Amino acid sequence: MKAFYHKDQSQHSPKFYMKNGNPIAAREVPERGDIFRNVLNELDISLQEASDFGMAYIAKVHSPDYLTFLRSVYPKWAALPDASAEIIPKSNPGRYSATYPKDIIGQVGWHIMDTSCPLGEGTWAGVYASAQTATSAADCVASGQSRFSYALCRPPGHHAYPDGGAGFCFVNNAAVATQRLLENFQRVVILDVDLHHGNGTQAIFWNRKDVMTVSIHADPAYCYPHYWGYEHERGAGEGYGFNRNYPIAAGTTDKEYMEVLEQALEQISSYAPDAIVLSLGLDASEQDPFAVLGITTSGFEEIGRRVRRLNLPTVIVQEGGYISPILGDNLAAVLAPFTAS
Repeated sequence: MKAFYHKDQSQHSPKFYMKNGNPIAAREVPERGDIFRNVLNELDISLQEASDFGMAYIAKVHSPDYLTFLRSVYPKWAALPDASAEIIPKSNPGRYSATYPKDIIGQVGWHIMDTSCPLGEGTWAGVYASAQTATSAADCVASGQSRFSYALCRPPGHHAYPDGGAGFCFVNNAAVATQRLLENFQRVVILDVDLHHGNGTQAIFWNRKDVMTVSIHADPAYCYPHYWGYEHERGAGEGYGFNRNYPIAAGTTDKEYMEVLEQALEQISSYAPDAIVLSLGLDASEQDPFAVLGITTSGFEEIGRRVRRLNLPTVIVQEGGYISPILGDNLAAVLAPFTAS
């Protein structure tokens, strides 16, 4: 297994997060990357610096307006009178009856879909480096350098839509990695095991059948992202039937989770993919600060083992999973089956 990271990811260092209407310290912080790097060192997995593939793969899954916004918003914001250090949207439009605004405050509300995506001076540098990390890991597998790779991505990406950021995510790293894989593999599946539904990933591939999207997540009836991730959401047009959601109840533990995972893996096998992207969220942990599901470290190892049994070229892209005493242990558990001889 090969692993990839870029130091510029740490330039995205958010401070703001809102919980139940109260501002608290951010959870998606650079220290997460430090924990993950330490794990790779302990597993003796060499960590390579991500290469720069430019904008080509990012631009395949995100709109020009959105990418222009991400690259240029901070200096424009900073020039406003009494501008805050971090950019938080003031309002959000109802998209289908709205018009794209010219002013920067309106554009922030258009593209940043909730308050979980504060943009700072270094956000674009961090987001760009995270996307290049995902691309580098995918290129490694697609070019035959390694059958398995791990992309240490932060900020994460699976909530990012074609034209908007949400839920700590700005660029959809799993989707970017998938676009690189598609140059060498005809059919790719994205399996998302994050606590939260991969709504941005679902949206990007909603009308496509060259990519199957599968997400196992806490039921959105009571958990973010609230509005997407229900079982009846199946895709549209050519993509109908190529999106599958498996919402699970709060408090789900290992045994129940594995039963759902087997259903998902059966669907994946029927799709007969040539490669897989594992959107790896570790926030389903029993000790994660979000405290919704109850997956143990042994459970994460079993997730890794069952995905490994698919015997497919695999790119593991880091999504959520927040600081707890066992965060590093959980990553090591997932990676272990991919590093065993």
